[in-house]
Amino acid sequence: MQDESEQQGFLNVTDAIFGPWDRSDAEERPAVVYRDQIWSYRQLIDEINRVGNGLLKMGVEPEDRILLIGYDSPFFVAIMFGAMKIGAVPVPVNTYLSARDYRYFLEDSRAKVLVTQPEIWDQAASESSLGVSDLRWVMLLPGLKDAFVRPQGYGGPFLFYQDWIEQWDTKLEAAKTHPDDMAFWLYSSGSTGRPKGVVHCHKDMLFANRVYARNILNVTERDRLYSASKLYFAYGLGNGSYFAFANGASAVLVPDKVDPLNVFTTLETSHPSLFFGVPTLFNAMLRIPNSYSPQGLRACVSAGEPLSQEIYLRWKNQFGVEILDGIGSTEVLHIYISNRLGRSQPGTTGTVVPGYEVRIFDEDLQPVKSGDMGDLYVKGESVAPYYWEKSQKTRESMIGEWFKTGDKYFQDAEGHFVYCGRSDDMIKVGGIWVSPIEVENALAEHPLVMEAAVVGQRDENDLEKPAAFVVLHPDAAPGPQLATELQNFVKEHLAHYKFPREIYFVAELPKTATGKIQRYRLREEKWLAKTLE
Repeated sequence: MQDESEQQGFLNVTDAIFGPWDRSDAEERPAVVYRDQIWSYRQLIDEINRVGNGLLKMGVEPEDRILLIGYDSPFFVAIMFGAMKIGAVPVPVNTYLSARDYRYFLEDSRAKVLVTQPEIWDQAASESSLGVSDLRWVMLLPGLKDAFVRPQGYGGPFLFYQDWIEQWDTKLEAAKTHPDDMAFWLYSSGSTGRPKGVVHCHKDMLFANRVYARNILNVTERDRLYSASKLYFAYGLGNGSYFAFANGASAVLVPDKVDPLNVFTTLETSHPSLFFGVPTLFNAMLRIPNSYSPQGLRACVSAGEPLSQEIYLRWKNQFGVEILDGIGSTEVLHIYISNRLGRSQPGTTGTVVPGYEVRIFDEDLQPVKSGDMGDLYVKGESVAPYYWEKSQKTRESMIGEWFKTGDKYFQDAEGHFVYCGRSDDMIKVGGIWVSPIEVENALAEHPLVMEAAVVGQRDENDLEKPAAFVVLHPDAAPGPQLATELQNFVKEHLAHYKFPREIYFVAELPKTATGKIQRYRLREEKWLAKTLE
């Protein structure tokens, strides 16, 4: 039976997620595993309510933004869901950026409150970053170090979370928000340029949980979820918070920077049933000698960029657990095409998550034939309605009910979607589209290649041809002979016109914090200057 709020069209995402577990057994039900602590649902719900009450006393009103620069922790979760419970709008962002980046986020979001870590103060809240007219309060979350001296350079209202939180009541009525009210923002990863504020609504988390976490991953109260991808990413936010809490499960939260050895330690000590990572991490973990034996781990999930068949097979052979590859985006909130438990098709992204619709269109917005490549479009209830104060970009990407993902795909004979690359990364050689991913995968099969990224480069006749930036294994020596060997290697595996005309050996590839290769940066002259002799 619907309650009065639902009958009147009200929906508050925090109330909808935590309300079912705010009951007599909440004290015994584990919600968060954090360092050497286990937080119960009672502790977490009480903390969320205290945060909401405290923010109200600070003068935070519905739709006021709260910029959240925090490590994964119960305190991050409490700020996030406490803000949404009163109708405010949390805006979590990457914890590894510069003062210039954080000033941009403060100015763009017009945040009234900045919540950050003591360890990030110099970057997140330096004097140069705080001359922002809308900012009223700064709050420091519990740090990873015991002592912290009040910072210099900021004279406005300043709070320590530990001192502030205890004074507020643990009872809080949820704001009567609408399903389409702003609930939270996420900034795009910046893999193709300046981050954009992606606005999400109160209904969005609930939809993503229902169609993906429940129907694809079969998440239940018995599960424990561990995401190496952090909470400030759309992917990590689902994996590490609402996928667990909306189903009465528990989440493992690790504040430390992602490191393959630490990830193994967490897997061994926390025994999650679901582990979420990205291809770069899975590959790095496979390169570390270890004796890890999964206990209770029933599946792994990968997103962020395509998972190669090689990584999938090596992981499954070594650990006996499949990796479900999928594709999502900040704009759609989470994964909308995915492989299925027990039925993974390595080398493909899988099939459409029921609840979403996906189409592949040509340049004239006409559906392509099966097997032909085109632009991927998606629609569904979790798609963001717009980018904050970027109307032109909104019109270009959000076309009626459809969101243009910016990805090139084709659908194979069995209906699986196969990733070909970003729309703006595709290379047209002699009038034929070449997928950089296809060339990169071919190069990666060479025993001396650790990583490769391929972009289009103009030749002496101003014609675009593939060029490859290659990271070698430590025992390999770069040089013209190896470059020729790699070119011939690609010719043996792919059509002749796809081989890279130039090979540049580099020490590393430019990547976002999620591990996505920033191919647009490889077109900058400074990356050519990084070429190894």
